Amino acid sequence: MSTPPRDLGPAVPFPPPILFAGGLGVGAALQRFVPLPPMPDVTAVRAVGFVLAVLGLGLMYTGILTFRRFRTAVYPNRPAKLVVDTGVYAYTRNPMYLGMTVFYVGASLLMGTWWVPLLLPVVLVTLRTQVIAREERHLHERFPDAYAAYCARVRRWV
Repeated sequence: MSTPPRDLGPAVPFPPPILFAGGLGVGAALQRFVPLPPMPDVTAVRAVGFVLAVLGLGLMYTGILTFRRFRTAVYPNRPAKLVVDTGVYAYTRNPMYLGMTVFYVGASLLMGTWWVPLLLPVVLVTLRTQVIAREERHLHERFPDAYAAYCARVRRWV
């Protein structure tokens, strides 16, 4: 008797925060070895950076707490148990990734180097192709009707 294959979920090969941390780290390294002129060092730029970083973390943690409340996988290498479409997920399908992106923009302002925001498109393209595409494929396969209805109601980002 054979057992059915185990559902491995979206099979994302790495934790998504690594992409954002990598972009910040590579940007800092590039600034050290291939320096660009710094961003304006004014209090307003730093204040906006701080506010964005805090808002981004808040949005990310709200998404995590919502998933935990519904007892579904937070880390995308495990199968989803259901389509969460309430709370912050009623407004964006990816609040954790949106939060990480807002945090990244805020952190780039705090770091004061142009390399970090210049790397954001690379981070986002990698996120879209290697993480979000796999998650969406998994959700379409596992919950075809519910996920299609959710996608029709809620945008991917905002």
